[in-house]
Amino acid sequence: MSLREIKREIPNLSVGERLELMDAIVRSLQREFRPKRDRHGAAAALLGLGKTDAPPPTDAEIETILEERLVEKYLK
Repeated sequence: MSLREIKREIPNLSVGERLELMDAIVRSLQREFRPKRDRHGAAAALLGLGKTDAPPPTDAEIETILEERLVEKYLK
């Protein structure tokens, strides 16, 4: 179907069909003009985000941290 034929048929469509057509056109344009993101670069930037020079906490230290957090949350 040519563009001219489509334009000629638009008035014959119901309001719902015209809205559906408009939505399809807008979505196709969004896909066309949406900038392509380099997802690999974003993932690479996140690697090592939480890395520190300190050793990880021990189980006992984690338990103490959690207890302190619960006391702070529920008893204060």
